[in-house]
Amino acid sequence: MKVLRIKRPGEVELYDEPLPEVGPGESLVRVGAVGLCGSDLHWFAQGGIGDAHLNRPLVLGHEFGGTVEGGPLDGRRVAVDPAIPCGACPRCKEGNINLCPTVRFAGHGATDGGLREYVAWRTELLNPVPDGFTDTTVALLEPLGVALHAFDLGHVRFAGTVAIVGCGPIGLMTIMVARAAGVSHITAVEPLAHRREAAARCGADEVLSPEQLGGASGNDDVVFEVAGTDEAVAESMALVRPGGRVVLVGIPDQDATSFPASVARRKGLTILMSRRMKAAYPRAITLVARNAIELGPLATHFFTLSDGPKIFAVAAQREGLKTVVFPSANSLAGPP
Repeated sequence: MKVLRIKRPGEVELYDEPLPEVGPGESLVRVGAVGLCGSDLHWFAQGGIGDAHLNRPLVLGHEFGGTVEGGPLDGRRVAVDPAIPCGACPRCKEGNINLCPTVRFAGHGATDGGLREYVAWRTELLNPVPDGFTDTTVALLEPLGVALHAFDLGHVRFAGTVAIVGCGPIGLMTIMVARAAGVSHITAVEPLAHRREAAARCGADEVLSPEQLGGASGNDDVVFEVAGTDEAVAESMALVRPGGRVVLVGIPDQDATSFPASVARRKGLTILMSRRMKAAYPRAITLVARNAIELGPLATHFFTLSDGPKIFAVAAQREGLKTVVFPSANSLAGPP
């Protein structure tokens, strides 16, 4: 099978490798599509993310799904949950599987991800999807789950008001979730014009560039920061009302985040850090199946494994929205 591995920062290579061995409790999945995430770009450009660093050729990609071949789910199309928690630690037992200290995650550290034709994955982490879903939609269920988890952390009241600072794919999905959840007013803040246009299409009531914030009055109940920059964090704290919540979703380039403490203290803000997601796939699948959220239009660039470094170069330019890779020559569905 074809496998795309990152060898060192900025360098990937396409390999021919045997099919993965399927262990007890696992199923073989023919990968249909893989979405590229900002964290994948960190791995490609910097050879790591946070305190995790590249120590062997690694297969990136944690937003993916495909078709099961063999086993109890034979023939079913599935979305793959990329997180493999231990299931036994206190965090797992209390339901916070996203905080498991020994979690293994696709495309991170020692665990290969989805940029290959086949993966062997724990069957219990495979989520069957309706037949009408395209491979692109299946791949984008993972970032939708991240948006759902972040929204959960915000404890947004019905008909409340929110702002989203940073309108990449997860920011746009957060707008969609907020709209589906009955939020009365959504403000989106984004420096790139094409992403501001996408934010309006996704349901934002007001779309601003950072330069238009000026002396923001700070009336929003909850603000979701989805850019990963100190500037975005400061903008989020300016937009939120006193006593409100700021949910930090973005991942900074450097392993540090700073913010104006006087503003946060004076407003008495609650600041939350969002970590991936937990048990969000059933809701994500239901939202898409009921047409409450449409993911396909967020995908704007499409590649195969043979495109190699071009995949990451195009994604890093951020000229579009979501980059999707089709590892298998016989993917069940192409671009929407």
